[in-house]
Amino acid sequence: MKVLVVGGGGREHALCWKIAQSPLVTEVHAFPGNAGIAKIARIPKLADDSTATILDYAKRERIDLTVIGPEKYLALGIADSFAAEGLQIFGVGAEAARLESSKIFAKEIMRAAGIPTARHVVARGLDEGLKLLRSLPYPLVLKADGLAEGKGVSIALNPAEGEKELREFMGGRFKEAGRELVMEEFLDGEELSLILLTDGAAWRPFLFAQDHKRAFDGDEGPNTGGMGAYCPVSIGTPALLERCETEIIRPLLRTLTERGIAYRGVLYIGLMLVKGKPFVLEYNVRFGDPETEPLLMALESDLVPYLQATANGKLGATEPFEWHPGATATVVVASGGYPGSYKKGLPITGLDATDPAVTVFHAGSATGPDGRPVTAGGRMFMVTAHGDTLREAVATAARNAARITFDGAFFRRDIGHRELKRERT
Repeated sequence: MKVLVVGGGGREHALCWKIAQSPLVTEVHAFPGNAGIAKIARIPKLADDSTATILDYAKRERIDLTVIGPEKYLALGIADSFAAEGLQIFGVGAEAARLESSKIFAKEIMRAAGIPTARHVVARGLDEGLKLLRSLPYPLVLKADGLAEGKGVSIALNPAEGEKELREFMGGRFKEAGRELVMEEFLDGEELSLILLTDGAAWRPFLFAQDHKRAFDGDEGPNTGGMGAYCPVSIGTPALLERCETEIIRPLLRTLTERGIAYRGVLYIGLMLVKGKPFVLEYNVRFGDPETEPLLMALESDLVPYLQATANGKLGATEPFEWHPGATATVVVASGGYPGSYKKGLPITGLDATDPAVTVFHAGSATGPDGRPVTAGGRMFMVTAHGDTLREAVATAARNAARITFDGAFFRRDIGHRELKRERT
């Protein structure tokens, strides 16, 4: 079968890498792809990245399954367009995608479903927001309502910080995404990511994973799209999964079904554990990045039958995922200045110096005029390694991340620090 993966980041490279291993797959296509994806998938030159253009390509090439990576395509309704043409696609429709494209909508769904989440208010304009800031307790979390590439969250410690962030959010930092905000109470605990496939009735969960949002070691610096991740997580126990299924997953899918919203695709649940109780921080409707990279490396099962079963509404007929023993870690190599401004077009060296056992997923690379790789993004590479222990996996990933060099390159050396601390106690 032919599979088309839509997207061009580290998540999509990992998806192409895993899908290409399936004995069911004869060809992998990807658009727009990147320099790493080009080594394992066919990348077409299309006139633009519109749904119509991608749909036309899928028809022309007789693609059997299209897998959508980024949330922006889902929010624009690409899954609906493909389904209307009778083409098999893995990804939720535009209405279901509102769980991610609108924080306000997601909160309303959680309230209706009785799902545990932080208490919140909504600010629909600057004057309303300023008034609310004076009446709310601190620390206070501000979230842009719309899509902000994983960066639309800020924590204000006092009213002065709150006003500064509010004015920047509503003043255009995230364009239209920040015109309305969710203001919610700060939950003090430990974050976990729970990603699952669901056809709206059945679900198949991946291992719990843990992301690292801050730019620098010790969880210092600004929020990013994620500087590294690992799995499994010891506090992600079977008992916690059962509680999440009972209190979060089942009520959500029931409420969506009652509203006539079909959900077939990925459900990403950003969790905060507060004294052992799971609260939902956010929903995403696609694979998380950088969690996807370690999760897919840890996954022993062939992913493709699960993607097909999800798209066809037959996920309940599949077996639970099987996993490799040990641990997997991803270390992100980023461009200097990220998550702010950064230089592009810088030459990259050291990619051929990494260990064969390590997989380097490209996220922001491009091919320069001389055919060699150059920088083209903020997060450049997801260096991913497997080990018998988390300590081994992190050490291997970090050692190889250090071999990839370009002007300003940096990465965190403390991925998995909470888990490693638990191992020592």
